[in-house]
Amino acid sequence: MITKEFKFPFYLKTTIILVGLFAMLTMLYIGRGIIVPLILASIFAIVLHPVVNFFMRLKINRVVAIIITMTLALLIFTTLGILLFSQAIRFSDSWPVLIDKFSDILNKSAVWVSGYFEINPVKMDAWIIKAKAGFFNNDNTGIGQALVFVGSKMVLLILVPVYIFMILFYQPLLVEFFQRLFGKSNRNRVSQVISQIKILVQRYLVGLLLEAAIVATLYSVSLLILGIEYAVILGVIGALFNLIPYIGVLIAASLPMMIILVSETPPWFALIVLAMYVLIHVFDINFIVPRLVGSKVKINALVTIIAVISFGALWGIPGMILSIPLTGIIKLIFDQTENLKPWGFLLGDKMPGSKKIFPRLTKQDEPSCK
Repeated sequence: MITKEFKFPFYLKTTIILVGLFAMLTMLYIGRGIIVPLILASIFAIVLHPVVNFFMRLKINRVVAIIITMTLALLIFTTLGILLFSQAIRFSDSWPVLIDKFSDILNKSAVWVSGYFEINPVKMDAWIIKAKAGFFNNDNTGIGQALVFVGSKMVLLILVPVYIFMILFYQPLLVEFFQRLFGKSNRNRVSQVISQIKILVQRYLVGLLLEAAIVATLYSVSLLILGIEYAVILGVIGALFNLIPYIGVLIAASLPMMIILVSETPPWFALIVLAMYVLIHVFDINFIVPRLVGSKVKINALVTIIAVISFGALWGIPGMILSIPLTGIIKLIFDQTENLKPWGFLLGDKMPGSKKIFPRLTKQDEPSCK
């Protein structure tokens, strides 16, 4: 007896895919408080895993090796934190004064705009008051929100190290789980994908940290040359925002520009700072990124922008920072799955008939993961 294979109509398959995608995105948004710390911990665990293996090769117990590794990592982060702490304290002490001066400039600008464009001053004042209330809220509600924010971040700081320890400890169990999940026939393929994901994340994050250190140094030195206050902390903040592709440089430049506008520094220095940040960013994406980061995660610019915006809408700033490595992992999985290879090609930076879309941004042609 011959039986015909039943195929879903195109419109039905499309509907099922869209409903499934909507359900998945909803779960990712609702569960962001659990998912984001787990992803952060997984990425840090992957980076620390070679160090744990190094100590284990010295015949050190697995638990002790993990504790030593995490202690060394904590010491490094603590040292960096102490170096920045004094600058951050000075900056926070001056913040109320900066806010008052900026509010005064905002009021004067509003008077000029209302007079020049013949806008009703009452409406302009109402808009200014509303904007100031949103940005510079100092009432009990704002303090309460700040306390909730700090409390949530403290919980995150406690959870992530616990997750890192558990992931490092149960790493053999997790690998074996994925191998069994996809069956014996795919055991080697699963091991290969897991190994490539580890290499991709390790190389990408190490390159990203080196890039951030170089960019922070360039920002800080440039601000020091211009005589801008709080140059070191502003340089570090700028490097952190620079990790957000495309829009990060504009956010990074806005803070020193605001400080220039409210200080005794000539206002046209703000334009110099903006030009300086843009030049450093151009140098970064054309020379630093291709050598340290660009060859590790090969995703085209369109997908990068969509990923940053999408993950930012889901998880905020952590989502923007995680967007590139997560998209790179998704592409790697697509490339290793026969039915999903076209989607991996769509995410990549290769054009039909040419090597790359942006050869200047990715000069190294070796595979993403070896």
